Amino acid sequence: MTQTYFDGATAQPPHPAAKDAYAAALSEGWAGPGRLYTLGRRSRMLLEAARQSVAASLGVAPDEVTFTSSGSHAVQAGSLGVIAARSAAGAFVYGAVEHSAVLHAAQWHQRQDGTAVEVPVDRVGRVDADPLAGIDGAAVLAVQSANHEVGTRQPIAAIAANLGGVPLVCDAAASLPWEPVPEGWSVLAASARKWGGLSGCGILVVRKGTRWRNPFPGEDSSLQEAIGEVDVPAAVAAAASLRAVVAEREDLSKRVRVLTERIREHIAETVPDVELPGDPVDRLPHIVTFSCLGVDGEVLLTELNRAGFAVSSGSACASTRLRPSHVLQAMGVLSHGNVRISLHRETTEEEVERFLEVLPGIVADIRRMSGA
Repeated sequence: MTQTYFDGATAQPPHPAAKDAYAAALSEGWAGPGRLYTLGRRSRMLLEAARQSVAASLGVAPDEVTFTSSGSHAVQAGSLGVIAARSAAGAFVYGAVEHSAVLHAAQWHQRQDGTAVEVPVDRVGRVDADPLAGIDGAAVLAVQSANHEVGTRQPIAAIAANLGGVPLVCDAAASLPWEPVPEGWSVLAASARKWGGLSGCGILVVRKGTRWRNPFPGEDSSLQEAIGEVDVPAAVAAAASLRAVVAEREDLSKRVRVLTERIREHIAETVPDVELPGDPVDRLPHIVTFSCLGVDGEVLLTELNRAGFAVSSGSACASTRLRPSHVLQAMGVLSHGNVRISLHRETTEEEVERFLEVLPGIVADIRRMSGA
């Protein structure tokens, strides 16, 4: 049975541009880019070309772009590096629905005798436009551009206007493949696999004028040297696929939003006792999350998998530990029996209709077997 992939928010299928670029770069860019011999210089040229391409796609300067080993690495290094560059101690402030990588960075900061403050969200998962109100001594604020589980957009531009000079670290992994990131951030982090690049490559952008210092053991002469060696072919693939995605994302976002609207409407009409968390309008176009009362999320995923659909449940970064989603808990909504459907560029209307045809029956069968 052919499986339909509905987990594009974790990783999109490799973009054709990424495949072609990786294959070409693998033969020329495998040597260490820091070496002076010819092979090293070739790798260095490819890496610099990739950096310039990413900068053009994001509208930033090439020397503001650094490749990392993942999106998690990027957001952690970005957040903790801003704090490390301060001459005085300060609080790590972050939204309650941030990716677990941010939560882990905040916990690490606390273990180093630092202070961390979690900013609450409303019922759709959005932080207040003035999140630092009542918080003294903030060193950095970490707020994602949009939530990776429910799709709710954050008011980045409004938040930036209220920061009073506090650097804003924006995790744009969820939104970057689908829409431009609002202005006002100081540090941007993203993951290449979210737009059809390859795993093992993230992007960290530190704007000029933002102080940054390596918070981990290692070099500190420049951000690139502090991050260390990168996978050059993966960086080239990330740059090529990002360029292609930026060129097509407006049309793709419109097409995919039609599909997710269809999913939301059908689930609400055909599945009893269901909750669809997140902002119904001001959200990313490709994510639909729903929670079914009286249904175990793991069982629902297993049955959907048997029916030929690959979806995720709860927090993608914590699903293997079978813990309820910290995002949904922070929002105060139903966190059990949760499924996230996230579409991608290859999703078809036929795949969506097939999913909607089998879902109500699967949920009903699970409830009947469990006596719910």
